[in-house]
Order: sequence, then structure tokens, then C-alpha cells
Amino acid sequence: MQLIEQAQTLLNFDNQATFDVNILDAVINTMYRGQGDAQRQASEVLNILRDHPDAWTKVDCILEYSKCQETKYYALQILEKTIKIRWKTLPKEQCEAIKQFIVSMIISHSQNQQSIEREKVYLSKLNIILVQILKHEWPKNWPNFISDIVEASKTNESMCQNNLEILKLLSEEVFDFSSGQMTQTKAKHLKDTMCTEFTKIFQLCEYVVDKSRHPPLLLVTLETLLRFLSWIPLGYIFETNMANTLIETFFTVPMFRNVTLRCLTEIASIQISQYESKLIEFFRHTMIQLKTIMPLTIDLKSVYRTAKDDDQKFIQNLALFLAIFLKEHGLLIERTPDLKETLLEALQYLVFISEVDDIEIFKICLEYWNILSSELYREVPYQQTALSYMRNINNTSSRRQFYSVILSKVRRVMISRMARPEEVLIVENERGEVVREFMKDTDAINLYKNMRETLVYLTHLNYLDTESIMTEKLANQINGSEWSWKNLNTLCWAIGSISGAMVEDDEKRFLVTVIKELLGLVEQKRGKDNKAIVASNIMYVVGQYPRFLRAHWKFLKTVVNKLFEFMHETHEGVQDMACDTFIKISQKCRRHFITIQLGESQPFVEEILTNINGIICHLEAHQVQTFYEAVGHMIAASIDIIQQTKLIDKYMQLPNEMWNTIIFQAKKSVECLKDPDIINNILNILKTNIRASKALGAPYVHQLIKIYQDMLHIYKVTSENINQAIRIHGSIVVKQRLIKSMMAIKEDTLLLIGNYFSKANNTQQILDEFFPPLITFVLIDYRDCHCDARESEVLNLLAILVNKAENRFINRVPEVFDLTFEHTLHMIDKNFEDYPDHRKNFYIFLQSVANVCFPALIALNATQFKFVYDSIMWALKHTMRTISELGLEILQTMIRKFQTCDPQAAQNFYQVYYLETMQHIFAVVAECSHTSGLTAHSQILANLFLIAEQGLIKIPLAPEVQDPSQNLLYIQQFMANLLKTAFPHLQDNQIKVIIEGFVALDQDIVGFKEHLRDFLVQIRETNGNDTADLYLEDREQTLKLAAEEKRKIQMSVPGILNPHEIPEDMQD
Repeated sequence: MQLIEQAQTLLNFDNQATFDVNILDAVINTMYRGQGDAQRQASEVLNILRDHPDAWTKVDCILEYSKCQETKYYALQILEKTIKIRWKTLPKEQCEAIKQFIVSMIISHSQNQQSIEREKVYLSKLNIILVQILKHEWPKNWPNFISDIVEASKTNESMCQNNLEILKLLSEEVFDFSSGQMTQTKAKHLKDTMCTEFTKIFQLCEYVVDKSRHPPLLLVTLETLLRFLSWIPLGYIFETNMANTLIETFFTVPMFRNVTLRCLTEIASIQISQYESKLIEFFRHTMIQLKTIMPLTIDLKSVYRTAKDDDQKFIQNLALFLAIFLKEHGLLIERTPDLKETLLEALQYLVFISEVDDIEIFKICLEYWNILSSELYREVPYQQTALSYMRNINNTSSRRQFYSVILSKVRRVMISRMARPEEVLIVENERGEVVREFMKDTDAINLYKNMRETLVYLTHLNYLDTESIMTEKLANQINGSEWSWKNLNTLCWAIGSISGAMVEDDEKRFLVTVIKELLGLVEQKRGKDNKAIVASNIMYVVGQYPRFLRAHWKFLKTVVNKLFEFMHETHEGVQDMACDTFIKISQKCRRHFITIQLGESQPFVEEILTNINGIICHLEAHQVQTFYEAVGHMIAASIDIIQQTKLIDKYMQLPNEMWNTIIFQAKKSVECLKDPDIINNILNILKTNIRASKALGAPYVHQLIKIYQDMLHIYKVTSENINQAIRIHGSIVVKQRLIKSMMAIKEDTLLLIGNYFSKANNTQQILDEFFPPLITFVLIDYRDCHCDARESEVLNLLAILVNKAENRFINRVPEVFDLTFEHTLHMIDKNFEDYPDHRKNFYIFLQSVANVCFPALIALNATQFKFVYDSIMWALKHTMRTISELGLEILQTMIRKFQTCDPQAAQNFYQVYYLETMQHIFAVVAECSHTSGLTAHSQILANLFLIAEQGLIKIPLAPEVQDPSQNLLYIQQFMANLLKTAFPHLQDNQIKVIIEGFVALDQDIVGFKEHLRDFLVQIRETNGNDTADLYLEDREQTLKLAAEEKRKIQMSVPGILNPHEIPEDMQD
């Protein structure tokens, strides 16, 4: 404790006080090596000291007298923070003193190789600090920096090594990380200066390569060059000896070959037509040298397994080089006659690398094979008829012939390595229920999608070769030479992945062979495990070929009956697989089950419903629910209303019998609704109904009418039971399993009703028959029950209802608001975290009201409307993106609607809320945690400025404004005062330019957004906040557009989309 008391003296910045570096060393030592309270207190002292505005004045003293490396590093952190945050506010002479101090420290610590190695971390931090200074000072206040550093580098090899590190860091800061960290003008100026001065840097690199034989210096030179290659003028690459030096001097030397190969890859990625001849020679020389390092006779797969890290890294870098060069310049090399053989050798290397057992390396190769195969496919796309398809095969383009041998090897790799199609996890949800979750976007799923797409293209290029390889591998499973679970799985995943890629007759012939061989394998194999693996693969394969099943009724019926057999097989995973395959088939072949097929006396669905007890008797609850959804899809396909109604009665007979038994017991005594077994049965019935409703759609109303009133009575009784438990035991009781199950009954009831409402086609029936009981049993319960017993799904249900009924719901909004709005707002207005589901659904509900029932909002009295307005402003402040984005969307909608609604209502809104909204938006957008909504913020602000500029505000916005035409001028003054108060470091002329820019650009959203982003960079530079996230939204939008474009391409190629992803209208 004595040390911590002494440490307080470190926080005294009185000029008379002495700063004891020994005490700081001791505090740092406690922080790194102490424990408990002492460590925590040491950490607090260090944080306070680091944040003190004058702490930087002690840095020179600390660096000179400290004996502890960690203390010196801590001192540099203080200095770095000062430079980032307060550089512009420091007096000029202090800035110059810091600059000179850092330069002298760097020089003193980079005099020799031993010093560089010993002080590596410390020196790296000094370099980073110098680069931070350069971002402020260079080139305006330090025009000779590049000349100085280049000349100093020629005096000493060790100093040269460190100076190149500094240049590398500067290049990264200017070209890689400037986006969002500097204003656009400043970033452009630094880039232009760097390009102008590059001759000196290039001459230094040449000088080092010519004169030095010092390996660490040569390595740093190559690493620095690597950073420069992405931006330097192309003449330095193609009109000098640089590329040749890299290939001839460094590529074959083990120590340099990885960084050299990365430099060559950077050159390979350049897209330019004027240097084609240079690129041809570049490729020729690189391949000659590559063959000396790694001959084509090498068994790369085996070598890689035992290789050292550096050698494995070389294989990865080689994959990148070949993939990038061939992607950008493959056509150029194809057109060069004397390099065709060399091109085939490069492709052979890539095939070898594709076989290496490393998933990241495989992904690099896969991307190239995908590009090549899709490019070759698009030259002669798929023709619908078999005749034209055969003609295409016979008239194969010369390019396809050239690549045919290589592509056959690639097919073999794809089939041998096919990834798992989907991952299913068994998880427990927050209600304590065990559910199966299909993973959508894992790395494994994305790998499967890319491999599937590539194999489909390869199959289109030569389906006979794909079939031949698959048939050969299947024969090897039968004869046992390649038998293993893994090999059978990958083969069947590959077979399933090319569904739709062959002409229908070929697909039929191929599939019949596959199924016959696999059924033979089931008979051949001994042991339950082996049989189960083969069975699950049969189910997977047939599930992937709905086109074949639809065309062959008898086979379809046999497959479904086989699935019903598997539903009694208790081996782990088989029943799940059977149910999953059954639902896939029922969705894609649903009409075949509802019509009487040739040789049948009734639709097959009738047979299923007659035997339903026997089929599902061994299934678990979640499997039964999947089964019900599958049969629901069949019934939904019926166009005969009478037939459909009868089928629904028969379909729901089992759950309805169990439901009626429970209702009968409940009418005798509601106490039975506290029995865990009965609660569990109710949940299963509700879940079965949810799945039925999901599949049936609007016709589900026939079933809903039967159970609706009783279901709402159970909802009310269950809610009372939960409230009673909370009153007796407190809120903690909602974590008990029984209460969780009761909460699940409420949630599932609401989900079921919402599910039907969203699919219903008789809105008036909903409003007349279904909505009035909801007020009595659900909404009044929501108002009255304990907040921890309130179901967030109520709000989602209301949003569905509003969207369905649209303006027919306007008159009902006030009553619904009375029962829900304030009660929910009080749950979520204490902080940004509590009740996340209520929070989200509250704003979804409000958004639907703003979209389709806006007149109901402007009809609210002033107090009620203020509640709505405040709740929207509260949403904007959330750091949860979903909530803040919903708030922005609601605000945008409201501002837009006010421009076209009753003029008096609009003027009232502008008078009370216009300036407040402007203030709120600026406050939110200036916070670091809210940059994801930058586009929406820009659109709202631009619209607000435009409303004022176009004179849409017909009343004065403040007492001092005499004439409404002066509103815009007043808004500009108001905003200028606001910004000056919030950001005192901004100069008056800066604020003037900012405000004028907002008005000038209010009809150019892209320009407005860039202007707003520059404003944020300016305020964050001084606040020291991270600016990296200012482009987050743009990056996300780019990815979204790319995904949409890819989807369009995929939909045009048969077989690319999984048959279960294809929309029904395309399928049928």
C-alpha cells in the first residue's frame, strides 16, 4: 500500500514537484507482476497518469532514467496518444522539440545490428510515433523528410534497415489506412507527394540491392518494396530491372523467396495492356526459376506434410501467385504459342497444390478453378435440348480442348475433397427446449457452395468425365479398395452437388446406377454403423434429385416408403436424416402426393394420413413436427377446397384429440395447467400447429377456428400462473424450467397466430373475428402482467397485423397504443440493454405504424406524440445496430410523410421538433459508436436542410426570426453555434465551410455523405478516436451488391443452385 501512496506523487504536475522515475518503474512492475488489489490500483494510477494532458512533458525524463523496458514503452504510449489527439493544439516550438527528440532517439537506437535486435519492440514504437508526427507535419512543415532519410540511410547499414521500416510504415499509413482517418483532400495530397518523391526511395532500394550483402537489410528492403508495389508508378516495375532482379537474384534464395514471391504476386495482380510483352517475359522467367526450386516430378502432397513452416508458407504464396497471375493474364499466355506448354506446367503445379492437405491453400486454388471453369462454360452455355447439348460437346471450343486434361484432374480433386453440405447443431434454446439449428454461413458451408458451383461448371464442360470419375470411385467403394465412411460421404456429397447439371436422360441413367450400387452396398456391409452410414447417404442423394423423383412416380413412392422405414431406425442421426429428406421431397414433389397417380386408387397423401400413427410412433417430438410440416406442404398443393378441408381434418386429428383431452381436463380444474407433463404436451401440440400453419398457409384457418378460443383461454390462465409465481417468489422464478415452459406456451401461441395472420388472405375476417378476442386475452394481459412475464412476441404480432390491415387498422391504433406503448417504453428506457427482444419488436411495431397508419400518429395529442418522438430519438442513441437502424428508418419515414401530409400538422412538427431533430442527429453521428448508419444520417440531415432551403417551413423557427424566409440563415447560425460549443478545437472558417457544404450538397447524397465523413475525421483527429469504422457501411453495401450479382449469375446456370434453394415458380 505504501507504494500506491507514493505513486500518487506521480500525478502532481506542479512545476516544483520532482517526478520520481523509480516509483513509476515500481508501479509498472506491480502492474505486470503483482496480484489482487495492488495490481488493480497500480493499473488505475497508470490510466490516470496516461490520460493527464501534461503527462507527455515527463516522457523524456522517463526514457532517460527508467531501467525498465515496460516503463519506456508506457512512456511512448503517452507520447503517441498526445500526438494523435493534441498535436494541433501544442505550441510550434514544443512540436519541434518532440520531433527532434524522437528522431534522435531513433538514430541512437539504430546505430548497430545488436541494438536493433535488443531494442526491437521499443524501436518499432518509436518508428510508429515518428510516422504519426509525419502525418501532421509532412510535407508542409517537413518538406525534406524523404531526402533526409534517404541520405542518412547511406551512412550506416543498420540505420538504413530501420529507415526502410519507417518508409514501409509511412506507405501503409498513407495508402492502406488513410481511408476514414484523414480528410479526402489530405490523403490525396500525401499520396501525390509520396509518388512524386518515390524516385529517391527507389534509388535507395537499388543502392541497397547493389551494395549490401547484409541479409537482414536485404530482407527489410524486399518487405518495404512489397508495400510500395501496390501504388508506385508502373514504369518503376516494367521499365527498370526490378522484376528481373527479384526473379534472378532473390527468388531462388530460401531466406528471401517467400517475400520475393509476394512481391511477384503484387506485380502479377497489375491489370494493364501497355506492358503485355514485359508480363510474358516476367512469366517465362519466373517459371524457369520455379522449376529449379520445385521440379514437376515432386510428390507435393507428401512433401507438404513434413515440410517446415517456411516451406509450407512458400506453397501457399505460390498458390496465390499462380492463381492471381493466371486469373489476370491467363488469356495473354494462352495467345503466346511458345508458352502454351509452360502454361500447362503452371496449371499442373496448381493441381498439385490443390491436393495439399491444407484448407486455406485449397480455397486459393478453388477460387481460380471456379473462375476458369465458369469462364469456359460461358463461351458455350448450356442448351436445353439433348441434341443441341451433344452438338456443343462435339464442337468443343479449342480453349476447352486445351484445358481438358487439366480439368479432368481438377474434377478428381473436387470429387475427392467435396465439403459437407450443411451442418446441423443440436442446441438448447433460451426456453430450455432442445432444438435443431441449421447453420447458414459457416466457413464449411461457404466452402461447400464454392466447390459445388465449381463442380457444376466442370460437369457442364464434360459431363461424361464427371460421371466416369464418380462411377469409378463408387465401384472402388463396392470392391473395398477405397471404402471408408469419409470417402463414401465425400463421394455422395459430390454426387448430390451436381443435381440439375446433366441433361435429364443422362441424369436418370446415372442416378439409377448410383442408387442401385448404394442399395447393394447396404446389403453387402455388416454392422449397424456401416449400414446407417450408407443409408444416410442414399437419403441424401435421392433428396438432391427432385427433378428425377417428379418424373418417376413409382421410384418416388418407393423412396418415401423407404424413408418411413428409416423413421423406425434408432441409430443416431438416421431418423433426423429421414425426416429432413422427407420434407425436402414433399416440398419439391408436393403435387404428386395430392393427385391420384397411374395404378393408384387414391392420392398417396391419403395413404400417409391413414397410417400416420404407425409411421411416426418412434419419432421424437421435433421429428414429428418436421413430419407434419412435410405433409402440410402436400395438402397445401391441393386446389380442390373440399378435398383440402377433409385432408386438414384427417391431418390434424391426432393433435386435436390430445388437445381436446387437455381442454376437457382444464375445464374440470385449471390446476392441471401447472402439471409439467400437460404443459409439455400443450407445447408439442402448439409447435405441431405452427409447422402445419407454416406449410398450409391461408387454408390453416380451418384448423385455427377450432382451437382459437381455447388456446387464448390457456394463454390467459398460463399468464396468471406466471404472474402468481413472480408475486410469491420474485422475478428470479422466470429462470425455472417450469416457468420457462409456461412462457414458451405464451410465445408459441403468439407465433402461431402471427404465422397465420402473415399468410391469411381474408383480412376482414381477421379484424372481425380474430382481433377482438386478442384485445381481451392478450393485450389487456400485456398491460396488466409483470414486465418479466410480458411476451415480446405480442409487439411482433401487432406489427404483422398492422402491415396486413394497413389503413383499415388506423382507428384501432389508439386503443392498441394505450395497452402497449407506454408500458413497453418504461421497460426499455432505463438503459440500452434490458429486454432486447421487447426493444427490437417495439420499434418494428412502431415502424409498421409509421409506414401504413401514419394518420394515426399525427392524430395523437401533443403528450402522446412526444412519447413517440422521444422513443425514436432514444432508438438513435442505441449501440445495438438493429435498434439504431430501425430508429433511423422510422425517422426518415416520418420526415418524408410530414412533407405530404396535412400542412398544419407538418408546420406544428417543424416548429416543435425541427431544430431538436437536427441537434439529435448531429450528436449521434459525432459519437464513435454510431457510424454504421452514416448513409441514413446523411439522408436525414440532407432532407432537413433541403426542407429549409425550399421554404417548406412556413412559420418562424425561433422568436428572433421575424420572417420564415430567414429560417435557413437561422438554422446555419444555430448549427454553427452548436458545433462551436461541442467541438471548441474547430476554427471558425472550418465550421463555416462545414455548414456551407451541408447546404450546398443537400441534393447530392453521395457528396453530402463524403462531406459529413470529412467533418467526422476532423473532430475525431482531435478527440483521438478511431476513424476506421467510417467506411464500414460502404464496405457492407459493396459486399451486398456483389452477393446479389452473384445470385443472378447462379440462377442462369442449371445445377448451380441447390434444388432446395430454387424458388417454387421456377421449379414447377
